[in-house]
Amino acid sequence: MRSERYIPYLLVLPSVLFLLFLFAWPLVEALLLSIRGAGGEWTLENFQRMAADLYFKDAIKYTVLLAVVVVPLQVVLALCLALLLGGIGKGRDLFLYVWTIPLGISDLAAGIVWLAIFTERGYLNSFLQALGVIQEPRLWLNYETPAMLFLAVVAAEVWRATAIVFVILVAGLQLIPKEYGEAAEVFGASPWRRFWKVTLPLLTPSLQVALILRTILALEVFAVVVALGGRNLPVLAGEAYYWYNAYQNPGVAAAYSVLILGISVLATLLYLRLMRSREVA
Repeated sequence: MRSERYIPYLLVLPSVLFLLFLFAWPLVEALLLSIRGAGGEWTLENFQRMAADLYFKDAIKYTVLLAVVVVPLQVVLALCLALLLGGIGKGRDLFLYVWTIPLGISDLAAGIVWLAIFTERGYLNSFLQALGVIQEPRLWLNYETPAMLFLAVVAAEVWRATAIVFVILVAGLQLIPKEYGEAAEVFGASPWRRFWKVTLPLLTPSLQVALILRTILALEVFAVVVALGGRNLPVLAGEAYYWYNAYQNPGVAAAYSVLILGISVLATLLYLRLMRSREVA
């Protein structure tokens, strides 16, 4: 009987070891590397070089803009799809599988797919030429068209990553007892009022998880941006990659990664605070 008390700890042990060796240890190493100079001394030189980088301000601007634009679009679209799926009878599983197909596509592959649409000889130019809208192919993805490049990345990210938010919200909707909605309907609540007063408050934990997860991943966006625009649209994760590989400077690259971590932690705390305030209200 005494040995049975340790069974839960033994079952959790592999997960704890996994987190320690693949998350905690690299995290501590990155933190130490970011404040360690070339001679091994402790210094903030890496952060100073990062702040003086030519692409630093643009990288922060575009990374935050992508998160601010992409995450709300994905949450709203995923919520609409999840509610629509709940009203489907026959063929529900088929729609679920089709809408989650992008989950099986990597970031880089998604970027290449959308590159085939927006490139000079891509589908967009071919379609516009066929309609007579343009006479010659246009360059949509270069440094002269930053707005179009940004919109292309937004479109690729929304198409690629909305599925994970959709799956989280579908799971959350399935946990809401149907009796609540039926009781509200009996008392004459309209569909919109049932959604706003019943469904949405009960869906808050799932929305919180989806927002935190997608914001963190949006702040780490890299492969899609590289595939579509390279360094014409600098982002924080991309700058960390260039400093590590092109400039052979792991210290500055670690400083960029620590900055991404800091912004992610702040965003997570903000979501926890706002969602908790909503629950209390």
